[in-house]
Amino acid sequence: MDKPVPHKRRARYQGTHPKRFNEKYKELDPEKYGETIEKIIQKGNTPAGMHISICVNEILEILQIAPGQTGLDATLGYGGHALEILKRLDGSGHLYALDVDPIELVKAKNRLHKLGYGPDLLTARQLNFENIDQAALEGSLDFVLADLGVSSMQIDNPDRGFTYKREGPLDLRLNPEEGYTAADRLRTISGYELEGILTENADEPYAREISIAIVSKIKKGFDVTTTTILREIINEALGFIPADQRKDAINKSSQRTFQALRIDINHEFDALATFLEKLPNVLKSGARVAILTFHSGEDRLVKTSFKSLFHEGIYSAVARTVIRASAEECARNSRARSAKLRWAVKA
Repeated sequence: MDKPVPHKRRARYQGTHPKRFNEKYKELDPEKYGETIEKIIQKGNTPAGMHISICVNEILEILQIAPGQTGLDATLGYGGHALEILKRLDGSGHLYALDVDPIELVKAKNRLHKLGYGPDLLTARQLNFENIDQAALEGSLDFVLADLGVSSMQIDNPDRGFTYKREGPLDLRLNPEEGYTAADRLRTISGYELEGILTENADEPYAREISIAIVSKIKKGFDVTTTTILREIINEALGFIPADQRKDAINKSSQRTFQALRIDINHEFDALATFLEKLPNVLKSGARVAILTFHSGEDRLVKTSFKSLFHEGIYSAVARTVIRASAEECARNSRARSAKLRWAVKA
């Protein structure tokens, strides 16, 4: 006889509304509290533990998915784009999906399976998209999607250390089971190297001031182990900015600093360059590709690759201009504002 499952009390919180990530029990259980979730989305916010897919209609228009096709979602994330793709496949064909994050991959896979998209239609693997050649046979795919943005559920969960806005370990790894954390990286970095990372990965205008402040603290024995410690160092480094401009400048520099460190420790530009190099080999003739970027450095890599391979005759057509999220979508989802979408067609 099965033992009864003991009742588990939900997280308690102060005030009338939960503020911490793990206290937002309604947002973290969207299937049970659908009405609450919809209200949050309608206000232009993203519920905790969720991710609202960006440029869905534009991507579907580019990929022109038809039943029976075989395709790849190279960055599964929450699975929102994958769900819309699977709907277009209409019960036939197959979607392969990759994600380097072992935590979110399992959640997305289970979520899609519950909606009826099992192994006969969906194969999800923990794999960095730079290893696309391990996920698909040569010339086997009708379409490929890569959404290069960090998912909201990664940003919002303080345990992952992706944001300066919440207290958490200074981690920033897309795969928290491998590699070194951002805190580890800072312990041995030189001021010159850190300044270069902030400049190249985030176009940080105060790269020199911030890098000097961080390295100076570490040399004095400070261990920059949490998001709030790093934020406070940036705050001190920019104390020379006029008071009426300081808060906004510190927020923007904090965001850029976290972004730069995340790109560095996850080797994101190298992974993208490798992916773009291998991509044509797995595409059928006439196959279509859509890549969504959120950083000028990523967009430059995609644009340069597409243009070069078009001139070589490998792609028969590429996007001449970048596609942006509509004003309506940006109003509903502020994280869509920095999105840039490009496409290509295999010759």
